[in-house]
Amino acid sequence: MPSDGKGKDQLQRRLAAILAADIAGYTALMGADEARTIRDLKEHQATILPMIKDHGGRVIDTAGDGILAEFRSVVNAAECAVAMQRTMAERNADVEEDRRMYFRIGINQGDVIFDETRVYGDGVNVAARLESVAEPGGICISRKVYEDISGKMQLSFLDLGEQQLKNIAQPVRVYRVSDEQLAARRVTAKPALALPDKPSIAVLPFTNLSGDPEQEYFADGTVEEIITGLSRFRWLFVVARNSSFTYKGKAVDTKQVGRELGVRYLLEGSVRKSANRVRIAGQLIDAASGTHLWANRFEGAIESIFDLQDHLTASVVGAIAPRLQQAEIERARRKPTESLDAYDLFLRGMANFYKWTREGTDEAFRFYYQAIDLDADFAAAYAAAARNFCRRKAFAWHIDREKEIAEARRLARRAAQLGKDDAAVLADAGYALAYVVRDLDDGAAFIERALLINPNLASAWSYSGHVKLWLGETDLAVERFSHAMRLSPMDPTLVSMQHGMAHAHFFAGRYDEALKWAKVALRERPDGYVALRIAAASSVLAGRNEEAKASIARLLEIDPALRISNFENVVGPWRPEHLAKYKDALRKAGLPE
Repeated sequence: MPSDGKGKDQLQRRLAAILAADIAGYTALMGADEARTIRDLKEHQATILPMIKDHGGRVIDTAGDGILAEFRSVVNAAECAVAMQRTMAERNADVEEDRRMYFRIGINQGDVIFDETRVYGDGVNVAARLESVAEPGGICISRKVYEDISGKMQLSFLDLGEQQLKNIAQPVRVYRVSDEQLAARRVTAKPALALPDKPSIAVLPFTNLSGDPEQEYFADGTVEEIITGLSRFRWLFVVARNSSFTYKGKAVDTKQVGRELGVRYLLEGSVRKSANRVRIAGQLIDAASGTHLWANRFEGAIESIFDLQDHLTASVVGAIAPRLQQAEIERARRKPTESLDAYDLFLRGMANFYKWTREGTDEAFRFYYQAIDLDADFAAAYAAAARNFCRRKAFAWHIDREKEIAEARRLARRAAQLGKDDAAVLADAGYALAYVVRDLDDGAAFIERALLINPNLASAWSYSGHVKLWLGETDLAVERFSHAMRLSPMDPTLVSMQHGMAHAHFFAGRYDEALKWAKVALRERPDGYVALRIAAASSVLAGRNEEAKASIARLLEIDPALRISNFENVVGPWRPEHLAKYKDALRKAGLPE
């Protein structure tokens, strides 16, 4: 009998909302612990999959770590996606960071083909590609979905612009659901910081949309340039890069971040670099209310990257203070180098520096010197290389101490000569001169000049605290360290400032207060070399001999070669009476001669 065209096997079409999800980094999790990964995934799925049915959807496929679901309503699909991400954020809160599972979710609305068990077509393919560009813990939607749910849901979005998705013929306009609405609904245990008495802002790490993890350094470097540009405005309080970057790769609640960093405004965004084009998107958020105050996108040739960064900085400043004259913004502009290749190498060096490893420090040197070879007038590269020698000395990684001192002196002097108006360059150069070269006078002068140029530079305040300490000005040192910690309250280098506070109180004779700061630092790094050293010295002078002996015992386990006689090789240029006091205290605590 001939078919009537409506047989059971006839493929049919309909309009549907498709949700595609998978686990970010699932392969790495499996490689680390296959059995636990499978067990964790099943436990998460037992909670997540029923939510699809609860929101009027139908699970189509759950192959591997992926989920494919169909909804008749895009609003239901979006509500389900948000609920899934919030639930996962809550579940992850009690899991160690390297074992957390983060879904990436994409939602598209389109024509699909279905056969009662499966769905096919571009509607599904686009959803899968949107999922692949979403960040861990995030949701990306197509323009069709955005237009359908806009005004129907209490959600805010970042427009990521037209995206050329893999194996999709036409570009798709992509929107990202704001991170704050996907975070776990838990109250932070960290106390809120008081807002400064002037406009305050933190720039969060931008999302790398280049599709290439190797371009992460470029996105990070762009954020650093924007932070530097904003911090030049004296009427602004700008949180340091190191504190902002503690949120990298995390789903954030803007209200919580605002409380933790003590700021009124947050800037978040994305960077997309493709061939010789770059696109920077940003949005300014009122941290207290979560309201989006401004959003814009800047696109151009890679050769104009500095102009794009300037435009974004200027737009943010204009959103905070509309009366700011354009002339002030123009004066704040600068180009760190005319060579984009040198700038790229410099950013790679910075990325390695922040790995905090000996290998990373060595790699950073390689990139910095290559940048200098391409542009002999690149002040920031000289300063960064000089700062690298500070890292080597602090961690006793030096190879030839005298040669490294001479090279640090050369680099720092050249950096200061080339970067006379660059606060970050002057601060790094000054600290290298003071700490490695032991030239306190010029080192202090360069750092003070940096603070005059940019009073928002946390690293300069921290460096100044150390120099004041070495000059014997202990109360001034406490003030400088306190200001640095307020500018960058979640800085990974905060422990260095805590060490400084401990030493300042120790030399001022406040041994209990010194011990308190040493213990704060040890909570961050239980085997911290410097913290154990000042804890031992402070304990013995505070009459806590058993604590002092325990600190020395642990110190010698970490560095069996440490002696009173070689102690000076790893410390700053203390005043003779302070060095003698320190040695005598360590001697009483049990450090061998």
